[in-house]
Amino acid sequence: MGSSLNKPELLKNGKRLDGRDFNELRPLKIEAGILKNAAGSAYLEWGNNKVLAAVYGPKDAMPRHMADPTKAIIKCRYSMAPFSSIEGHGRSGPNRRAIEISKVTKEVFENVVMLEEFPGNEIDVFIEILQSDGGTRAAGITAASVALANAGIKMKDLVYAVSAGRIGEHVVLDVNMIEDNYSDADMPMTISPRNNNVLLLQMDGGFSKQQFKEAAKMVIDAGKKISSIQRAALENVYNDKKEDE
Repeated sequence: MGSSLNKPELLKNGKRLDGRDFNELRPLKIEAGILKNAAGSAYLEWGNNKVLAAVYGPKDAMPRHMADPTKAIIKCRYSMAPFSSIEGHGRSGPNRRAIEISKVTKEVFENVVMLEEFPGNEIDVFIEILQSDGGTRAAGITAASVALANAGIKMKDLVYAVSAGRIGEHVVLDVNMIEDNYSDADMPMTISPRNNNVLLLQMDGGFSKQQFKEAAKMVIDAGKKISSIQRAALENVYNDKKEDE
């Protein structure tokens, strides 16, 4: 979030700069099973974000002393391609932000993957941001959830993530890069839609109690659409396989 100095206007004629209503998602497209060498994969376009997620395993946990004989361990790596954003141009390798997002993403999936089904194994989740336009941690989690399901990894639910934000007194859904940088609050959430459990909630800035309730409702309402797009991506792979048989 930016300072109030040189802060651009984020609303014009009651709409956001990209023409969206306050509760409107950016266009979302997901394709599953696109990498031949991965156990499961997904490609996602969400607004101007382009994200690739790949899952490898379950396989023997390495190094062996890291293995848990009672359940699988999850390793997660979120990274942004050096060409993914103007700010990160030419930069490669993990920075503090990428390490933090890798950690919270790992914790999300530790809560939904049935780890006890794969004792002594590891499941590797890779999230690569090819093009970045705000909300990439949410986009990465949403794509990785599809990739895990595509890999046949047993999960309690197909989770999704999306951010809500605040521009002045207005609560908005699915913040893009300029909103992320200059809004008054940004709150990425990950939801398990079966029972609407919150698996991740981070906040930059603040909401009143009423604004927080409104933001959470926006996220859960939008989740119905996100979940249906995730499921459709998986069904398309299954239907394509049946046609090939």
